[in-house]
Amino acid sequence: MTPTPMDNPAVSAAPKKTNYDFVDHIRALAIIAIVGEHSLGAGVPLTAASSKYGFYLYMVQLTKFGTIAFFLLAGFLISDKFTLYTPGEYLKRRFNNTFGPWLFWSLVFLAVFTINLRVKENMYHDGRFNMSAILAEVKEIYLYTNYWFIINFMVSITLLLIFKKYLYNKWFGGILLLFTIFYSINVHYEWISAAHTTAILGFVFFLWLGAQLRKNFELVDQWLAKVPYWVLILLVIATGYAAVQEAIYLEHQHSVHNFNTLKATNVLYSLSMFALLLKAKTFKALYYLKPRDTTFGMYLVHAIVLGFVTPEILRPLHVDQAQMAIPYFVAYKTVFFVITYAITLLIVRVIGATKAKGVIGN
Repeated sequence: MTPTPMDNPAVSAAPKKTNYDFVDHIRALAIIAIVGEHSLGAGVPLTAASSKYGFYLYMVQLTKFGTIAFFLLAGFLISDKFTLYTPGEYLKRRFNNTFGPWLFWSLVFLAVFTINLRVKENMYHDGRFNMSAILAEVKEIYLYTNYWFIINFMVSITLLLIFKKYLYNKWFGGILLLFTIFYSINVHYEWISAAHTTAILGFVFFLWLGAQLRKNFELVDQWLAKVPYWVLILLVIATGYAAVQEAIYLEHQHSVHNFNTLKATNVLYSLSMFALLLKAKTFKALYYLKPRDTTFGMYLVHAIVLGFVTPEILRPLHVDQAQMAIPYFVAYKTVFFVITYAITLLIVRVIGATKAKGVIGN
């Protein structure tokens, strides 16, 4: 008799499938954080020479939980999927729902970049419209923009599928944690590329950890119910402060990776923030954003809006971020974020209401 996924004792131990609203709500907050982080970094980034650089670091740090939260949530949902589909069926679904839309929008980004480069060539005759510049942008898109996430995610998911019989094995989780720790240390020593976007094995642990949360959700939920909010809030503040201090230290060491997601302090901050959000569970206002239908689409589309639409809308202001006082800087970045988020959400909602909704995935 042909074995089924349920014949695997490790996977069949997964809990019964249930709908959890908090998954969608944390997804919504994670994409808000990611769009916020990228909005803060848009334009000419501030350097340590700026008088408001320290304040800027805290603004960025506030948003730095989004990526790890996405991996934790994906891991949380894995056990259900692993019991319902064979590895081949699951990867096929992931390709259709994730890889296909990712490829489409990353190519749209490249096309918009190329057109923009051509327009500027006609306007300024700067000689930048050439194959070398386009190929350099291809590398930039897939290794250093937000489109890196899907490559890393697909590799991580495939790795867990290969070793799915160890999904709930603590030794396996320990090995994955060692990879994450290696990347956390490598941020300082750069034995290999220190960019978190190329840390292919650095995020698999969070998928595994999410799966453990799913299996033991009732126990974790009961434990969180006993923990006062003020304890979790203080933990978020303490780890956030530590992450900023590590960023400052890296800046002094002339590292360009001071905002690395896999910094040890940022990992602790992300887990602390996730625990706080998990305790709160749902936020009524987020229902209107329809996170289940829009989150992945927003992740794919926002880079195009942020890179090519919002700057043109705000260009007439002729803003010099480095010279702005803190209140004006905060106001400008808030407006930048709101415009980017609103336009992206509108695009995704419009596409989602048409027959082309498959291009925004799920």
